[in-house]
Amino acid sequence: MSMTAIEPDAPIVDETAALGPAACLFNGFSDASRLAILRHLALGEHRVVDLTRHLGLAQSTVSKHLACLRDCGLVESRPQGRASVFRLTHPEALMDLLRAAERLLELTGDAVALCPTYGAGTATSAASAPAAARTRGGTTRG
Repeated sequence: MSMTAIEPDAPIVDETAALGPAACLFNGFSDASRLAILRHLALGEHRVVDLTRHLGLAQSTVSKHLACLRDCGLVESRPQGRASVFRLTHPEALMDLLRAAERLLELTGDAVALCPTYGAGTATSAASAPAAARTRGGTTRG
């Protein structure tokens, strides 16, 4: 099912069920640490130790998020000695999506950050933001 077009003559389907995979994809992007990892991998391949050093996250946190991203088909790895090197599976598509998200964020202004359910001041957002980002005013630089 297409997420962007609804055809008036299309057969009746359970749209919620049909959009389930898209919701799962966006859940993969719902954690600030995972987004930071994806942004870093957009620069090129990284080992877990590289990502922990660059992002200031614990090794267990990075490994957990990489496993999630791998299960979602967003990253893949290859062995290099005793380590694994991670890379994006579809870097161009990911960058297109992140650019579209940035555009939408520009258009909505502070509305997303001020959302009472998922906004910056909620327990949900605080739990998903990396500690380094929370202490640097909410931005994560790579």
